[in-house]
Amino acid sequence: MKKKEDFTILVTEQNNPNTTDIDTCSTLDLVRKINNEDKKVAEAVEKVLDSIALAIDKGAERLAKGGRLLYFGAGTSGRLGVIDASECPPTYGTAPDTVQGIIAGGKNAVFNAAEGNEDSEQEGYHAVKNLLVTDKDVVVGIAASGRTPYVLGALKAGNEAGALTVGICNNPNVPIMEIAQITIAPITGPEVIQGSTRMKAGTAQKMVLNMLSTGIMIKLGKVYKNLMVDMVATNEKLTDRAKRIVMAATDCDEETASRLLEKSGYNVKIAVTAILTGKSADDAKTLLKKNGGYVSKAINEMR
Repeated sequence: MKKKEDFTILVTEQNNPNTTDIDTCSTLDLVRKINNEDKKVAEAVEKVLDSIALAIDKGAERLAKGGRLLYFGAGTSGRLGVIDASECPPTYGTAPDTVQGIIAGGKNAVFNAAEGNEDSEQEGYHAVKNLLVTDKDVVVGIAASGRTPYVLGALKAGNEAGALTVGICNNPNVPIMEIAQITIAPITGPEVIQGSTRMKAGTAQKMVLNMLSTGIMIKLGKVYKNLMVDMVATNEKLTDRAKRIVMAATDCDEETASRLLEKSGYNVKIAVTAILTGKSADDAKTLLKKNGGYVSKAINEMR
């Protein structure tokens, strides 16, 4: 018979003494209490920056070889992974399968509660196997408790495949730390509403995922200065943004930006490189390819 889990030892499941009167205080005091607790999240993340930086460096090495960044989670943690993954293609021009969010219970669980699926370690294990994970990939397991069976199964399968495994949790001394090669654990403490880890724990996870995916994309040359030069212009707003990025990166006028964007098929990176090197759009494309897609390296070569 399986031993019953003792969830009372988890700090995310404990009662918060600062909010015991949140049901009777004024609305202004209510939001103050939430805000005061939220202030602690950035501090918790700050304490694990070394681990985040290590995951970025090692993760970028894998993706540079054609690997993928794969998030696995259940409930809120799984949904946060899906959100982060879905925003990478339009922001950084990644292929849809390069960054993926996989949630226990499948796509339906993104919109409807399916927390029961998190109790199956085999489901997480097979989710990794079904994706044919290799040693080029990065498997990220996200679980506030640090002991969600689905996530642990995914990490174990990731290790077996030779992938880089990263665990993100919000509790100390939990099983995920024994399995993941790198653990990122911002300890956010008891929630405003006891056990509601979509609050501080979820906010910390979102911050970590933002850093992880953004850092990897920067390392892969998808950012020039602080501009998203690999963005995909898929609508009017983004087309205008593409133009503004080219103007900001090159200090050119709107007419020049529009002309080079049209010649490059609205590829911001090519347009920027062409203007800064004085090359044609086709030559800029070749120069970028030669320099691994890094605008800075392409410019420096010409200089």
